Amino acid sequence: MTTSNGLLLVDKPAGVTSHDVVARVRRILDERRVGHAGTLDPMATGLLVLAVGPSTRLLRFAQGETKEYEGVVTFGVATDSLDADGTVTERHAVPALSSEAVNARAASIVGRQLQTPPMVSAIKVGGQRLHALARRGVVVEREPREVTIRAFTLAPTSEPDRWGFSVTCSAGTYVRVLLSDLAVSLGTVGHLSALRRTKSGAHRVEEASGLEELEEKVRDGAAILAPPRAFLSALASVEVTAEQEARIRQGQRVELANLDGHEVAALRASGELVAVLRRRDLTWQPVVVLPDDESPGPR
Repeated sequence: MTTSNGLLLVDKPAGVTSHDVVARVRRILDERRVGHAGTLDPMATGLLVLAVGPSTRLLRFAQGETKEYEGVVTFGVATDSLDADGTVTERHAVPALSSEAVNARAASIVGRQLQTPPMVSAIKVGGQRLHALARRGVVVEREPREVTIRAFTLAPTSEPDRWGFSVTCSAGTYVRVLLSDLAVSLGTVGHLSALRRTKSGAHRVEEASGLEELEEKVRDGAAILAPPRAFLSALASVEVTAEQEARIRQGQRVELANLDGHEVAALRASGELVAVLRRRDLTWQPVVVLPDDESPGPR
């Protein structure tokens, strides 16, 4: 059996973890090496970018991509997890909210900012997951981290306390924290009621397959993996000769003219990804080298 190798887009259903999706894909593809870029909470749905086979070494390029989400926020009710899976901790009256006022407040949040991760999260502090500490009633200091909100808009629904939203943000942004902070700035409290990731980098949820659909495609022998090059759409590329490829596969640096940037994708003339190269003074050093056979078909 040829080893699977490539990028896979899955439309994650609600009620399962990102790890659950990875485990199921491993069974469907009969491939142990499967990883994901950008965790989605169990209640969330939408785009999960997976790497299969040797392409798991390229996951860092997808992990840092800008994300887009849509969903619903409920004002007037706070939960311990800041989302609908949590326990209600507080109820507040909701002031009269106009679309203009809410979106003006949302617009003021756009840009770079420091965001403190919630206690109910998978981040480790002192070697322990925050959500494990939270379950024991332990609250610890969390280091704020910089995130960037690129766009943030809301629209009222037929229920006055529930608003739809869309947000474009940097990797690592906690949307539930963003919405909780927005609610407080509007004079109330709130929590995330629904969340769907619609885009990650150049990848869209419309291109993704549900788990049952994926299983059916694999049974039918359909191509379900994009080639490894799909992880590197943000990198400049360069075509290398057979001699240069041989040197790269031996871990040797190569000279490449007229290239900008810190890293580039080295391709064969046929377009297959050979390696990721990193600039070292006047030469380029291989930092990720893909196997010689990188066929991305279904396995």
